[in-house]
Amino acid sequence: MRVVVIGGVAGGMSAAARLRRLDSEAEIVVLERSGYVSYANCGLPYYVGGVIEDHEDLLLQTPGSLNDRFRIDVRVASEVTAIDRAARVVHVKDLASGATYELDYDYLVLSPGATPVVPPIPGIERALALRTVEDVERMSEAVEGLSGRAVVIGGGFIGVEIAENLTHRSIPTTVVEATSQVLAPLDPEMAQLVADELRRHGVGLHLNDAVATITERTVQLASGAVLDADLVVVAIGVRPDVALAREAGLAIGELGGIAVDEFNRTSDLAIYAIGDAAEKTDALDGEASLVPLANIANRQGRVVADHIAGRRVRPVTTIGTAIVKVFDLTIATTGWNEKRLVAKSRPHLAIHTHPASHAGYYPGAAKMALKLLVDPESGVILGAQGVGTEGVDKRIDVIATAMRGGLTAPELADLELAYAPPFSSAKDPVNMLGYIAENLLTGLVESVHWHEVEGHAEQGYLLVDVRTAGEFARGSLPGAINVPVDELRERLDELGEKDVVVICQVGQRGHVATRLLRDFGFNAKNLSGGYQTWHKSPAALVA
Repeated sequence: MRVVVIGGVAGGMSAAARLRRLDSEAEIVVLERSGYVSYANCGLPYYVGGVIEDHEDLLLQTPGSLNDRFRIDVRVASEVTAIDRAARVVHVKDLASGATYELDYDYLVLSPGATPVVPPIPGIERALALRTVEDVERMSEAVEGLSGRAVVIGGGFIGVEIAENLTHRSIPTTVVEATSQVLAPLDPEMAQLVADELRRHGVGLHLNDAVATITERTVQLASGAVLDADLVVVAIGVRPDVALAREAGLAIGELGGIAVDEFNRTSDLAIYAIGDAAEKTDALDGEASLVPLANIANRQGRVVADHIAGRRVRPVTTIGTAIVKVFDLTIATTGWNEKRLVAKSRPHLAIHTHPASHAGYYPGAAKMALKLLVDPESGVILGAQGVGTEGVDKRIDVIATAMRGGLTAPELADLELAYAPPFSSAKDPVNMLGYIAENLLTGLVESVHWHEVEGHAEQGYLLVDVRTAGEFARGSLPGAINVPVDELRERLDELGEKDVVVICQVGQRGHVATRLLRDFGFNAKNLSGGYQTWHKSPAALVA
């Protein structure tokens, strides 16, 4: 049996190595268009920034090491130009010599990855992309000794990583993003925290603006702004590389990726597709999705190898768990965001908290912002987001695991998570999300979200800030009155018989006040995440 794998990075090499461990006799050939295989493409921005100093550290394996250990025939600088499905043959061009040849297969695994989105902007040919080792070599050469300024087009994961790493090289950098926020997987009140962090470290941000023209030394924006740009990086995003698949007549899905079944087989059952090129199945609604993440590609590679070897496999669905570092912040997401839920008209509850990374009395505790999205009827966890300097990663990982295991939001309160003061709190932030979810789902309390406050005020709700007078003086919501929670029982007559939205700093004192007011007959609702969430939201910018 000969298995040919097109693409030798995450998914392709995982498939090849797993198949060898399952079958010592199969002939396995990996064809890679670039000059490198099995490299750490997620580490490329950090090589540009000098955080990863040695070029060799990016290379996890080489054709020689893979042959020595696995007897896999790895051919770099080898471009597949066509697939003849009827003959089960691929046409290959050796980019070093220019020679061409044919290679037959019993099974073919497509793992060509994705290609950077490069819009048709005048002068875009001057912009550098970052996808391969060759790309990082070109960018590192351009950065070396650069004394001018850089412009990064695109505020997604790669864009902010590149901006951070160019800043580490003392290169003044500006990010241009066509939408209203950086990091589209985040909801706007969470993304604002990231924008603040970028600006705090000197990165310029032009949001809601697009690049119109790139000249030899500038980037001109649709707004009319002109930015000095000795280096231009395009990081708008990626799209599945489906050129070979399309030319071979394989089915392409509605989202533009290669359509596959639950075993990652294409419309030709002798051909599999994995990684960024293939569409995935969303775990929440069963529909197709595009998730260009290395862990999914690696998992799919293993599934395909098992299926070829005749083993039983579990279909792979995705919840899109992802994480990124931006200077001192960790930003992580899993599942759907609220924007997507609203777009799909899917009912949901949002929960905002601002817990400490570990026990507050132990030195070094750091605040984080967590957001949990929950089905209001079933309690199913729909998604979560976290931003903070410490402890975000493990909280989102726990929630992602809970989602995979089918736990409901209230059941997060039941999780027995490791606790000691340097690491967590007796009630871990994940447990607290479960407690809050249970309170909301059982009707013990109701919450109001940052984008709903204005509407409630227009309906006659009284905004009552229950923080101290000093906190209130430093800033509150427009129109709010101050009645500290410790004085609330004695000052109930000041509230009249009005409906009330309760405000505190992060929602905790607000919960106490809301329960008190409801017990006294008020229609009281607590502002989710308190003033701290509202203050970083678009509502605060308008106010």
